[in-house]
Amino acid sequence: MDTIWLTGAEWLAVLRIGLGLWWLESWRHKDRKAWFQRGTGIAWAAGIAAEHRWSAVRSGFDRVVAPHPRAMAYVVVHAELALGLGLITGFLTPVALAGGFLLNALYFTLMIHDVAEQGQNSMMALMSVVGLFGMSWQTWSLDSALGLFC
Repeated sequence: MDTIWLTGAEWLAVLRIGLGLWWLESWRHKDRKAWFQRGTGIAWAAGIAAEHRWSAVRSGFDRVVAPHPRAMAYVVVHAELALGLGLITGFLTPVALAGGFLLNALYFTLMIHDVAEQGQNSMMALMSVVGLFGMSWQTWSLDSALGLFC
């Protein structure tokens, strides 16, 4: 593979780190006090789920998320932080890439009517797939330094 400036593996690391920075920014801009104390994030998602055109999304949200709004707020916020840190440092990278893909798929499905959200989540999911199948943890990662996932 011919590339400019960096090797192919290094470009994949840049993609992985960029995706991690995107997740970290998603975590950083959240008003955690509002999410944890007032439940605004889950309440917002509940409103979207309640009007969703797919009954599976409505019933799934009602069964899994609605009974545990406080816990789910912590899960969402801390998952975004863990994904960001894991991808930036390259620690447990395949797990972070697969988890990020699944979280983006959930976000994409919930926000199916929002074109802006569809674009962001589909691009982040695509980056996760490319990072996973390109084994982006081979360069500039703790996984590589520790000999994980060789």
